[in-house]
Amino acid sequence: MEGLLKLKRRHFNALVSSLCALAAAGSLGSALAQAPANAAAPVILVVGDSLSAEYGLKRGTGWVALMAASVAKEKVKARVVNASISGDTTSGGRSRIAALLAQHKPKWVVIELGGNDALRGLPLNMTRDNLATMTSLSREAGAQVLLLGMEMPPNYGAKYAQEFREVFTTVAKAEKTELVPFFLKGVADTTDPTALFQNDRIHPNERAQPTMRDNVWPELRKLIARR
Repeated sequence: MEGLLKLKRRHFNALVSSLCALAAAGSLGSALAQAPANAAAPVILVVGDSLSAEYGLKRGTGWVALMAASVAKEKVKARVVNASISGDTTSGGRSRIAALLAQHKPKWVVIELGGNDALRGLPLNMTRDNLATMTSLSREAGAQVLLLGMEMPPNYGAKYAQEFREVFTTVAKAEKTELVPFFLKGVADTTDPTALFQNDRIHPNERAQPTMRDNVWPELRKLIARR
């Protein structure tokens, strides 16, 4: 991950087992709808992992909750549903997406998955196929999609880091959907990236959440404006 130059690989590997445990236990983090002012408003569905599920954060302080506040403040006719699960992979997202689309009938879908695939050493072609399928199913259901790109640190190998980065650009191009190239821009690529991370040095802390929101909301706002 280009932006995680100063984070050690052991910090990633140390968390894999705990993320797996969370997923197996069904830890939903923040898999709840943000309280809507208008229950009939079109839905923004966020499907992500611990980065979006408020892992280690006080409820209501994560970037998804902050984005929901921006939606309300700017009087955008939409409501946010956070269907993120700590420890989730693209395979998990793929298995859940059809039911989520049927239940919430979203007009916009934000997909923030893939990081845990890399941490577990899953094949990149599988990650790419899962993201493409989730995007395709969302578009077929009438939703516009915003894909959030992730990166791996170069100590995973420059070739692997590049190929992982290209998974997101390839899917976005093939599926003709929008992309935030690096979801953690301004968080993991700072002079002292650890300052914006929790003690595990993997999960962004509360101070980082507004930046994460600002990486997503302007791009999503453009999609909403088009509609």
